Amino acid sequence: MKYVDEFRTLPRVKKLAQAIQRLARDRAFTFMEVCGSHTHSFARFGLKKLIPPAVRLISGPGCPVCVSDQEYIDTAIWYAQQPDTVITTFGDMIRVPGTRSSLEEERSAGADVRIVYSPEDAVTVAAENPGKKIIFLAVGFETTAPAIALSILKARQEKCANIFFFTALKKIIPGMMFIMRKKQVRLDGFLCPGHVSAIIGVDVYKNLAEKHHISCCVAGFEPTDILEGIYMLLQQALAKKPTVTNQYGRVVVAGGNNRAQRIIEEVFFPSDESWRGLGTIRRSGLRIRPAFAGFDACKKIKPPPQKKFLPALQRQCRCGDVLAGLLRPPECSLFARRCTPDKPVGPCMISAEGACHASYRFEQQCR
Repeated sequence: MKYVDEFRTLPRVKKLAQAIQRLARDRAFTFMEVCGSHTHSFARFGLKKLIPPAVRLISGPGCPVCVSDQEYIDTAIWYAQQPDTVITTFGDMIRVPGTRSSLEEERSAGADVRIVYSPEDAVTVAAENPGKKIIFLAVGFETTAPAIALSILKARQEKCANIFFFTALKKIIPGMMFIMRKKQVRLDGFLCPGHVSAIIGVDVYKNLAEKHHISCCVAGFEPTDILEGIYMLLQQALAKKPTVTNQYGRVVVAGGNNRAQRIIEEVFFPSDESWRGLGTIRRSGLRIRPAFAGFDACKKIKPPPQKKFLPALQRQCRCGDVLAGLLRPPECSLFARRCTPDKPVGPCMISAEGACHASYRFEQQCR
């Protein structure tokens, strides 16, 4: 952690850390960093050392790989086992364990599973392999939804009939609302995701802040962004006037990206969606509209129902509780013992944005 020690000498960081210390002198605060990128940056830069113990940051359900339901993973594996089928996916997804296998294991057994860097790459793969069915695992939040929607529009324009999208897209606001309704964790505020907010804007958080009397601050991912976001949340909490502030004004505007929102609206419609660790949340997902049903994997290649069964070791995994903010990664009995980045048990240890991965890589190994 040598870089962090050098980083601490920067004047801006020092002033923010001192300001946070002053505001948190008399009581404890609990904030949730919703986004996996915040979790990663917070651990990577050792920011825990700069804030007082009275300020507690817990992880939330903002890692798209982590909140993908077990049934979704098992269905993706079933698709990979079908003849003349190519699975295209972002890298982290291939290691997530299903009930009896993973995409990585299926690839080792001969399945055609390819890592791509954008959904548009999947359309290219389809054009190059006209005799095969190409399935893209469309996982993510509002950040990735516009690119996936544009790829569906491109596939239609190019009359690419062998590309299909298996969606598990989620909307961040319903997930945050669900956590507040459950009331299992007492929160003083949300550190809201910068990337998602660049699409959906700042104003959409106002209903959450008003309805649940919870402070919200949209923040960027640099260390100074995160510290300033924490400082803004502390100011709100102490004033007992929960509202929505925007620390990330250089990227995020009040109404968000209107063009991206229109593209999402054109291709997708809101639907109930299952979240790992949280269950089914009403209107928290994005599904392909009937007008684009020809590109919907579940409509064109209907998978069988997947049996919901987990092996004994996976049943011990507490990833779901970590995503809900109920548990810190080291409090899981498997953490750093049976579950490591080299031999992960749950998705929170697999994804680079997962809370367990960040805790193990930047905290556990640096002790």
